[in-house]
Amino acid sequence: MALKIRLARAGSKKRPYYHIVVADVRSPRDGRFIEAVGAWNPLLPKEGERVKLDEEKVKGWIAKGALPTDRVLRFLDQAGIAKRPARSNPKKAEPGKKAQERTALQKQAEEAAAAAAAAANAPAEEAAAG
Repeated sequence: MALKIRLARAGSKKRPYYHIVVADVRSPRDGRFIEAVGAWNPLLPKEGERVKLDEEKVKGWIAKGALPTDRVLRFLDQAGIAKRPARSNPKKAEPGKKAQERTALQKQAEEAAAAAAAAANAPAEEAAAG
């Protein structure tokens, strides 16, 4: 049986509250779970008690083979229980293909306009000099 340490949403509409639970990967997000090992209240300030973890239970489940999801792994990394590897995706910040095409067309139009303006200024300078 594959186990995950993941978030189960609770709380009302627009007032999220999450339980950190150990569950079978086949069970639904807010459905059946094996054991609750903590809680996360994203509405609290970051300096406060946003994340509450029972570290002994979490360590025990990790030893049994439960894998944390990415968000839960962030919490465990902050608590010093597990290490989250640094990620680097330099292409994430690049604009999409259509946006790159638009900027290329804008640059071509600006260069053409600058060349036309330079050509228009050149005969006026020659006439003034001559």
